[in-house]
Amino acid sequence: MQSPDIVIRRASKTDLPVLGRLGALLVRAHYGFDPDRFMAPAPQIEEGYAWFLGTQLKDDDAAVFVAERGGEVLGYVYAGIEPRSWKELREEAGFIHDVVVEEHGRRLGVAGALIHQANEWLRSRGMPRVMLWTAAQNGPAQQLFTRLGFRRTMVEMTLELSPGQTNPA
Repeated sequence: MQSPDIVIRRASKTDLPVLGRLGALLVRAHYGFDPDRFMAPAPQIEEGYAWFLGTQLKDDDAAVFVAERGGEVLGYVYAGIEPRSWKELREEAGFIHDVVVEEHGRRLGVAGALIHQANEWLRSRGMPRVMLWTAAQNGPAQQLFTRLGFRRTMVEMTLELSPGQTNPA
């Protein structure tokens, strides 16, 4: 259940520094889960992520929403419309790319409220479904997404092709 003093709104340019910091937390967490699979957090990752999300604020097929309490941004969700993909064998769909909540903002219903807002935005854009990915090691996120009605449909598998490594055949 969402705390009543939390406001969900569209992100603005003034939010970019905090969004960059939160996005960097996401990069670091994923890299910690599996450094071979996920990108390494480079120096200035905060600025890079802020720049990237800033480009998405102008995209008609993307939306970034923030959860705010008492003037403090506690988290954000980044969602977009993805076109039909022959590579992924799916029709056009909504996609939640990021959802991140500050540690001290967790267990207040923030992530659920952000995802609900993203889902409603995607519904208003005519999307028949919403998809997302989550790291295999991120059990709490998977529990949240399941509780919100998401179901498993694909399993990503990765094989490292390191020099000198022979792969079983």
